[in-house]
Amino acid sequence: MRLPLHTIALSLALFTTPLTLHAADRVLAIGGSVTEIIYALGAEDRLIARDTTSVYPEAATTLPDVGYMRALAPEGVLSVNPDLIISEAGAGPAETLEVLKEAEVELVEVPDSYTPQGILDKITTIGAATGRTAEAEALATKLRDDLDAVAEKVASIPDTDRKRVLFVLSTRGGRIMASGTDTAADGIIGMAGGVNALTGFEGYKLMTDEAVSQAAPDVILMMDRGGDHGAPNAELLALPSIKPTPAAASGSVVRMNGLYLLGFGPRTADAALELATSLYGPL
Repeated sequence: MRLPLHTIALSLALFTTPLTLHAADRVLAIGGSVTEIIYALGAEDRLIARDTTSVYPEAATTLPDVGYMRALAPEGVLSVNPDLIISEAGAGPAETLEVLKEAEVELVEVPDSYTPQGILDKITTIGAATGRTAEAEALATKLRDDLDAVAEKVASIPDTDRKRVLFVLSTRGGRIMASGTDTAADGIIGMAGGVNALTGFEGYKLMTDEAVSQAAPDVILMMDRGGDHGAPNAELLALPSIKPTPAAASGSVVRMNGLYLLGFGPRTADAALELATSLYGPL
């Protein structure tokens, strides 16, 4: 039997100060998925600023930007005078968080786990922090149903047909920065019915040409941001590390919006299904 989502909400976040359930008037959102969830809960009227990664929905981009979530300056954060900061795990640096703590700004750190349950945990935590527990439960219930539906579809893919997917974060200087395990890329590949081509390490790592070739990916997955982070397809597939792979032979490259693909927020079921369709065709 599934427990009501609100019964576990208060145990899901790490708080630097005790959680207050009254509605904060001035909320600063740090992290793209946090901002997206706040909008999905209908609590955007309390947002007074966001970080650089918070670019969806488009309305969020009109808010003041306090900087990149992993390189926040205390002056920038405090300049918008928040009474509550809701942040994805990993925001920092630690020195900035210490200054905010000393300034007695309430900070809710949202747990981050690259699984379907991890997204539901985010929603219930943010719902509790904003006083929107009923809305959070409704959103989480719908998303859980959507994620279950995607899981059911990809479960029909035979193991022998599962594509080996290499997520490439960057191709700067012709070197491949790729995803191992315990990343959002690894999580979404699994949810879409794929197999991560690299599992011998956690996080992201610069790979040797030999290691990429030996991984033998069937598909290259990337964000669609271009620049130093992603060479055009012809250039990418001609790299010495990728040219010997099945992905190069078939020309299989999938590019998707970064926040949509890796955000692990309200749109993740759609992103997983879109990726699965790119890998296998309609399911």
